[in-house]
Amino acid sequence: MSSTLLEVTRAAHEDVERLERLIVKDLQNEPATSKDRLFQSHRVRNMIDTIISTTEKLVEIYDDNDNARKDEIAALGGQTATGTNVFSAFYDRLKEIREYHRRHPAARVVDATEEYEALLKEEPIIEFSGEEALGRYLDMHELFNLYINSKFGEPSTEYSAYLDIFSQPHKISRKLKLTRQYREYMENLLEYLVYFFQRTEPLQDLDRIFLKVVAEFEEQWANGNIQGWEKEGQENGHVPAQHTVIDLDYYSTVEELMEFGPEKLKEALAALGLKTGGTVQQRAERLFLTKHTPLEKLDKKHFAKGARASQQNQAAAVPEQDDNVKEIALLETKLKKLCDLLDETIARTKDNVVKKQALTYEEIEAEREEEETQADTESDDDEQQIYNPLKLPMGWDGKPIPYWLYKLHGLGQEFKCEICGNYSYWGRRAFERHFKEWRHQHGMRCLGIPNTKNFNEITSIEEAKDLWKKIQERQGVNKWRPDLEEEYEDREGNIYNKKTYADLQRQGLI
Repeated sequence: MSSTLLEVTRAAHEDVERLERLIVKDLQNEPATSKDRLFQSHRVRNMIDTIISTTEKLVEIYDDNDNARKDEIAALGGQTATGTNVFSAFYDRLKEIREYHRRHPAARVVDATEEYEALLKEEPIIEFSGEEALGRYLDMHELFNLYINSKFGEPSTEYSAYLDIFSQPHKISRKLKLTRQYREYMENLLEYLVYFFQRTEPLQDLDRIFLKVVAEFEEQWANGNIQGWEKEGQENGHVPAQHTVIDLDYYSTVEELMEFGPEKLKEALAALGLKTGGTVQQRAERLFLTKHTPLEKLDKKHFAKGARASQQNQAAAVPEQDDNVKEIALLETKLKKLCDLLDETIARTKDNVVKKQALTYEEIEAEREEEETQADTESDDDEQQIYNPLKLPMGWDGKPIPYWLYKLHGLGQEFKCEICGNYSYWGRRAFERHFKEWRHQHGMRCLGIPNTKNFNEITSIEEAKDLWKKIQERQGVNKWRPDLEEEYEDREGNIYNKKTYADLQRQGLI
């Protein structure tokens, strides 16, 4: 009889109370291991999410925007279009109940206690890579590769050293931070740490933590106290570096500026109010003049017509650049907060990496000593260059893997996933595994689609949306819709659905 709104309301309140008791009962049990503690936290988190969603439905029912709840209460009191008749309402309800049990003779009272008690024993599915080992360590190899292959990173940095410096963005030059590459790196880094924190600390309210971080950041930003982003004024009449399109401090010749191409040089000249015409060399020479000469001292012939208006546009563009700088600084502030929360995990990760490196080094040393004893004619000081003409991936021993193994695993085959931002995966095994990794799961969340087995092997955004639409339509067919499927009969024997019947009653037509 859960088709009525009052029954749905009662059942929802009962579910909320039952889940609250289960949460208390689960938290009273002390987990024996860190794995049990993690499972307990995720069980409680899932129950809290269920309570929140159920409560939202209750709020929607109590708001009663369509007056369905009000009409149902009035009908229980016998208030109909013909007047008040309590006995008629009672017997109509009794008839409805008997009809329900006649159509469902096997219906019985279900004790949901056992079903809910089973929640205390379940082991939630938590996606961790092998490197993360149930949330004990970070797996930041992809981010490490982005760092060493960027302009702001040091190519010679080792992974263990990176684990020390990735949480210290204030040590990177401000000029290097104002690039799109750095911003994308910071967004990916923050995205991974947030996803890791949500998997390892599901009971922490990260949104509330970030709200406090943003409030403190706004205050410190207004005072110019953000580490690495202290306020800097203009010097010698130059526009500050963060307000220019091209930072001239990095270039010492006109030829270096010519590498930017005509369009980029045109943008830089237009931002300064200078003429944008001419060849690439002429544009580069005109821009290079501003490296050592303030704008107000340049010859007027270099300025475009309406230069004042151009300078005003430049001044208007300054707030946009300031907003970009502020967003990057906020990303760094959130990163530092997450690093503080994950301080123990970062330390464990570094110790584990160092331990693995030491173990690998010992194995390499033992193998090298064995080779030296067998090679009578080879000198100890000779270093042999690794011959790898096919550019095969390196194995654990620092040598190229066998070609047959390379072909067996299809490591030369590239798979691209549009949902992951057109990220490339090499080999079938890596491609199949990525559907459960954080990058793909984040892409599915951004699309508002659950990452279930139904979407395996789907890499196109359009295909994923079409499949999700079909699944929703299929679910909608099997869903009970009381407004459309519950039938009412008037005094003349006409049959209406619930919504139409209520509308006619309000209009006094029945």
